[in-house]
Amino acid sequence: MSPSTAPTSTGTRGETVPTVPPAHPAVDTADVYALLERGRALSTPVLRAAVDRLAPPMDTVAAYHFGWIDADGRPADGDGGKAVRPALALLSAEAAGAPPETGIPGAVAVELVHNFSLLHDDLMDGDEQRRHRDTVWKVHGPAQAILVGDALFALANELLLEIGTVEAGRATRRLTTATRKLIDGQAQDISYEHRERVTVEECLEMEGNKTGALLACAVSIGAVLGGADDRTADTLEAYGHHLGLAFQAVDDLLGIWGDPEATGKQTWSDLRQRKKSLPVVAALAAGGPASRRLGELLAADAKSNDFETFSEEEFATRAALIEEAGGREWTSQEARRQHAVAIEALDGVDMPEKVRAQLVALADFVVVRKR
Repeated sequence: MSPSTAPTSTGTRGETVPTVPPAHPAVDTADVYALLERGRALSTPVLRAAVDRLAPPMDTVAAYHFGWIDADGRPADGDGGKAVRPALALLSAEAAGAPPETGIPGAVAVELVHNFSLLHDDLMDGDEQRRHRDTVWKVHGPAQAILVGDALFALANELLLEIGTVEAGRATRRLTTATRKLIDGQAQDISYEHRERVTVEECLEMEGNKTGALLACAVSIGAVLGGADDRTADTLEAYGHHLGLAFQAVDDLLGIWGDPEATGKQTWSDLRQRKKSLPVVAALAAGGPASRRLGELLAADAKSNDFETFSEEEFATRAALIEEAGGREWTSQEARRQHAVAIEALDGVDMPEKVRAQLVALADFVVVRKR
């Protein structure tokens, strides 16, 4: 797989990236936000009850992470994230012909695992901001970030197994497999930061594990809890896997060119962390003067002891070379391609047309966003 070297735009940070075909005509943006809000509204009470099981101070630390309280313990209405995974879990149940409420335990379990990964990722990456607030490790220390992350993972499996049905056991197996793949992806991501070159194929494998696996689980777990057979669940997982790759491709674009006011992260966030994200890897694979110059700079960066003192201009230079080499455009096109493959997978499941339209609309939402 070779990245395209087609000319790229000279866009600046803060653009909406990338653009995909319009959503299914039966569903508009307001309906998508309604789906996300439904997922949040139905899952949050169960999520709060699960967090209340944690021993102090882990319950308080988790509540801060979820945005329910501030650093001083006062009630807050923080940004709890986009809630795409809970929305997908509820739609998954409906795709299997079950009521959306059937998917609530799965929605909460997936959200707990997702946040377990965020707590650990923030610490490993040294990220000081998430959702426009200081991260848990910065406020409460690394030990609490590790412990609370571990506790959320344990809670996720506990909640599913408490249901006590055959379907719950099947759902738990899918969740634990997805979690193992997620951890594999994080390990790959960290190891790639210390390598001079990573192939596009390796990067896509890593992102399929780190992001695709849990989204794939989210969009199958509700169906499994609703009694769907493995073929149906596997087909829905295929949609979720490719949606996850599209989602991560957009995240990679935002990690370099995203507006900090929208993303809640530093400017040039992924470049500061030396991430071998898709735009970087595609640019290095493209060949040509910009690609070679980028490779020289990144190789020197890996050996530099002054990387933390780089100026904004130095990061901007690297971002410009990535764009000139075609990495930005290739990643945008890859997001569109993965989006199309995800939509095509839905043809393999017999589901109500309204549910299919909503899954299409959510896929459109994932690849056209600013955060």
